[in-house]
Amino acid sequence: MFTKKIGIDLGTANSLVFIPKKGIVLNEPSVVAVSLSENKILAVGKEAKEMIGRTPDSINVYRPLKDGVIADFRVTQSIIRYFIDKVGGNMRFFKPELLISVPAGISSTEKRAVIEAGILAGAKAVYLAKEPILAAIGAGIPINSCSGHMIVDIGGGTTEAAVIALGGMVTVGSLKVAGDKMNDAIADYVKKKYNLAIGIETAEKIKIEIGTAIPERKQQEIEIRGRDLILGLPRNIKISSNEVAEAMADKLDEMIQMIKRILRETPPELSADVMDRGMMLSGGGAMIRNLDVLIAKETGVPCSVAKEPLYCVAKGTGVMIENLDIYKKSVMSKS
Repeated sequence: MFTKKIGIDLGTANSLVFIPKKGIVLNEPSVVAVSLSENKILAVGKEAKEMIGRTPDSINVYRPLKDGVIADFRVTQSIIRYFIDKVGGNMRFFKPELLISVPAGISSTEKRAVIEAGILAGAKAVYLAKEPILAAIGAGIPINSCSGHMIVDIGGGTTEAAVIALGGMVTVGSLKVAGDKMNDAIADYVKKKYNLAIGIETAEKIKIEIGTAIPERKQQEIEIRGRDLILGLPRNIKISSNEVAEAMADKLDEMIQMIKRILRETPPELSADVMDRGMMLSGGGAMIRNLDVLIAKETGVPCSVAKEPLYCVAKGTGVMIENLDIYKKSVMSKS
């Protein structure tokens, strides 16, 4: 019997779907709109994200994943079903095998919740793989070699750093500070400095368009609109890239402290390998300008950004699901 295989990078902010021989076929926000009166799911993904901050009281728009793990089981199940239906096409009557990415710091209860959500969404079998391993595979790191390689995956909900050798994680750290917390920090900064309330969508736009990890001599500016907290009326302001660097500084420092801790816990032989090869950044957060420069400066270890960092975990799910027999010992499975 034909079984479709699907790899899902189930992220806090965005979810990506990979199908063998086709590549990444779906990249949608992990957002759901729910009607509170009927307790019915109205929209998923891009359509739901467009509703953020614009809904009446009767509609709730939110992310069912918090810090990389399931916060709302029923809604997460509907997101997985939505992905299966959207990519399944004519083959929908076949139950697919799913490989889903999970954070390295996930508990066994949280693992069971992801597996159960996948099965109830219509999967034949669900395999889970840790994000740092998937990110490393997607970034082209030879994870099965005996030399040590370091990957830092900065997503929406979590930042994870791992030193990988012989197909497994030797040292690993997980921190619930990543893209979302940086957006919050930017919104708080604008509120305190300018008495202006802005939405998380606007804060994210600022981060993506002009965000930098290190203050620059030649600053960039962006004009934003928010609600004046004193007058209660709309107001426009200009914010500079150096202000964004100042706003994110504390969150970036927390990430750097976690990376330093992983380096301290790494066995000496592998530390030497990491110093030689440097560390690799993946995930959406890796796209913040100058972040690799800041990390290299603070840790003393060379640092580079993976090619297409946003897609590393999804590509890793693709490689792993195409070679399930080889990787079965490093993924947890459940039929």
